[in-house]
Amino acid sequence: MKINHFLGMGAAVLALVACTTNPMTGRKSLQIGSLNSQITTSAVQQYQQTLKESKVVTGAQAQMVKKVGGKIKTAAEKYYASIGRSADLASYQWEFNLLQDNQINAWCMPGGKVAVYTGILPVTKDETGLAVVMGHEVSHALAGHGNERISQAMVAQYGGQILGGTISNAQLAKVFEAAYPIGSQVALLKYGRTQESEADEMGLNLMAIAGYDPKQAIPFWSRMEAASSGARQPEFLSTHPSPQTRIADIQNDLPKALEYYRAAGGKG
Repeated sequence: MKINHFLGMGAAVLALVACTTNPMTGRKSLQIGSLNSQITTSAVQQYQQTLKESKVVTGAQAQMVKKVGGKIKTAAEKYYASIGRSADLASYQWEFNLLQDNQINAWCMPGGKVAVYTGILPVTKDETGLAVVMGHEVSHALAGHGNERISQAMVAQYGGQILGGTISNAQLAKVFEAAYPIGSQVALLKYGRTQESEADEMGLNLMAIAGYDPKQAIPFWSRMEAASSGARQPEFLSTHPSPQTRIADIQNDLPKALEYYRAAGGKG
């Protein structure tokens, strides 16, 4: 990712730290709003670079990824429109691609750039399983988890310097590089367990609004746990809650998700 986008921001801009409330979960998080446009711009550049360095798959499986991604996108737009916040998604440049890679993984960059690796398809099995994954990953972007990660790192490292307007461009660049590794390593960006749990909840709702049965999230995560029983855990699960915690949380979140599913015409 190109750090030079962040070097001309100035201390006054960095001082604009605010507590952001997620409109779907109600969770409050510390995010520096002025970073959003720069993060999105760099994410688009990084995504394009990733596509150049990877084998982009075409064919039936790739079309399924685009189909499910499109439905999750529409679900997000429908929800945000229903609460009068369509403007929150105005800068999104949605894109969904299937990449040839044995990793059991998928990710969504800020701004709606999504990649699914072929290695996860045997675990998703079908459209509904894929909707669990894509709903979860899109939720990371919608919730601003990338911004939150950077903001937390900046406050933890520099504290009052941010509010006091004394943080330097070099300090900002250092934090950004640590939060968003340059090059293909950005695909391995890890979020905290609180963020992962929030993405689970949001993803469950998004897949339901999109017309996919949210109850199928439980067997999907069970399959993911089985896939991680080997010597090396998939990146997709590396910082996620324990299987027991995840299933319990999903069961608690299911009643609301099932309301969305029934409203979308499903029978749950």
